[in-house]
Amino acid sequence: MATVKEMRTRISAVKSTQKITKAMQMVAAAKLRRAQNAAQNSRPYAERMAAVIANLASGVSGDGAPKLLVGTGSAQRHLVVIATSDRGLAGGFNSSIVRAARLRIDALLAEGKDVKVITVGRKARDQLRRLHAQRLIETFEVGGSPSLAVAEEVSTRIQAMFEAGETDVVTLFFSKFQSVVTQTPTGKQLIPAEVVAGAKPIDLKGASYEYEPDEETILAELLPRNITTQIFSAMLENQAGFFAAQMTAMDNATRNAGDMIASLTLQMNRARQAQITKELIEIISGAEAI
Repeated sequence: MATVKEMRTRISAVKSTQKITKAMQMVAAAKLRRAQNAAQNSRPYAERMAAVIANLASGVSGDGAPKLLVGTGSAQRHLVVIATSDRGLAGGFNSSIVRAARLRIDALLAEGKDVKVITVGRKARDQLRRLHAQRLIETFEVGGSPSLAVAEEVSTRIQAMFEAGETDVVTLFFSKFQSVVTQTPTGKQLIPAEVVAGAKPIDLKGASYEYEPDEETILAELLPRNITTQIFSAMLENQAGFFAAQMTAMDNATRNAGDMIASLTLQMNRARQAQITKELIEIISGAEAI
């Protein structure tokens, strides 16, 4: 059994940890509101771009359609882009994204597909390096906050691989922010471009429009931007989800530390009481012997 001194030392250590987790919870809560607003503000832009692309794509077919829209005609080579955070201490936030991506990778490999992986965030790289190191071709770090420059860098790398014939299908995995307690791992196909669920072509209300330049030219300009937009939006969703998950995890850690302190304090008091009782018995026994 631990001595009273050892218990005091342990209680002091737990109290120090509790102060750290409480501070991290407060910092995450302070940053969550801004991250949540940024994620929510990015959604209308991404959804509107998907609607414009859907409207233009309805009038495009045949050999003139951009490859980013219709693909290569093959689905043998897959590129999986996994976006997580650079940091941890957020419960199962990062692991849930990687788990969803890993299930997809395993399913593709079982079908005999060729799979390559790009990670956006150190946590995705660290977790996948153990199982799919040979498929991991590049890692991008998010940094302190999501930036359009990083999203453009990732988008450029993806498009270069597609144009070089190194991949046919590109899928992005990230965590969609729902609420403070709910973040949903999500997979979104970037190439060939898919219309986002719920996005509808723009209602022209019976009007007829002529595009200048033509639809193919406009799509060729919009589709690369759409890839960048979807990646940047995913990074913003991740940031909001990360702070929400970290706030919850640090709150749980703070509560658990409080419970541990109460339990250790009770054990220490019992040990002190037992020690005092023992000393009293020894004094009384000695006095009686005299």
